Amino acid sequence: MSAPRSILAPAAPAAEILAKLGWPALVGSTAVALVMAILLVIVAVRRTGSFAEHGPVHARGGMRWVVIGGFVIPGIAFTAAFVATIGSLRAFPMSDGSTSRPDIRVIGHQWWWEVDYRMGDTSQHFKTANEIHLPTDRPVDIELVSADVIHSFWVPRLHGKVDLIPGLVNNIQIRARQPGTYQGSCAEFCGLQHARMRFLVVADAPSDFAAWIARMRQPAQPPASPQASRGETVFMGGPCPVCHSIQGTRALASAGPDLTHIGSRQSIAAGWLPKDVATLHAWILNAPSLKPGVRMPELTWFNGPDLHDLVAYLEGLK
Repeated sequence: MSAPRSILAPAAPAAEILAKLGWPALVGSTAVALVMAILLVIVAVRRTGSFAEHGPVHARGGMRWVVIGGFVIPGIAFTAAFVATIGSLRAFPMSDGSTSRPDIRVIGHQWWWEVDYRMGDTSQHFKTANEIHLPTDRPVDIELVSADVIHSFWVPRLHGKVDLIPGLVNNIQIRARQPGTYQGSCAEFCGLQHARMRFLVVADAPSDFAAWIARMRQPAQPPASPQASRGETVFMGGPCPVCHSIQGTRALASAGPDLTHIGSRQSIAAGWLPKDVATLHAWILNAPSLKPGVRMPELTWFNGPDLHDLVAYLEGLK
């Protein structure tokens, strides 16, 4: 994508409405900036004259320009923006959460996103982290909640900013028009790693989404190699199950991201780092050195062979 986070390149109805507001705002602010620049140049180069050529300091005059520039023009601009915004709010696609349960529940944590898929009956629910898959050309209701502080869910090309406030529930509706990967981030300062609290929204064709859902509902597959089997032993025998879950195993904790299918994800560390072998090694060994403030502790006691086996196990969790 040439403009992965541009609000002026919408790919969903909600973003299109915001873009229609954004273009006039961009043109208007550019025009104001240009006029101000011209006025500053005029003031800088004009001949100022002397006191003898001007009225006394206490002389009245010039109020017309104060009224026009200070009240009339701003009043027209703000009124136009207000009317346009109210009209857009009426057409904005939002889910009020009153008719049925949401398709997806997104929970903001410091500093990662928990994604709870609630499509189908309870036995079909599952969780992922930091990547949200949606079917194209279908409205998807998303519930937004916070586990700690105020966060803000923002996918510029799909939807506007919506806050996640402790104790409150917000609901939005996203309808991606075409397949693609859309970048999102937290848009409300939430602590030390706010800038690295990112996520991806992956819009899949309906058939691809159905296949992805079916795969995600399955428990973790048994290790496919002796190295991965040793890695499973390392995982279960270490501190990992205290925070993480892998469905189909005895690791059922929820303090950290669900790792059942981590091998299929594009990134780790809430979208900040690529999910490759080298980065997984570094992250497991000393996550705080890569993302200071993260709650995952240093695990520097892992020796080389155990670390290699553990990474092989995680990579195989597709």
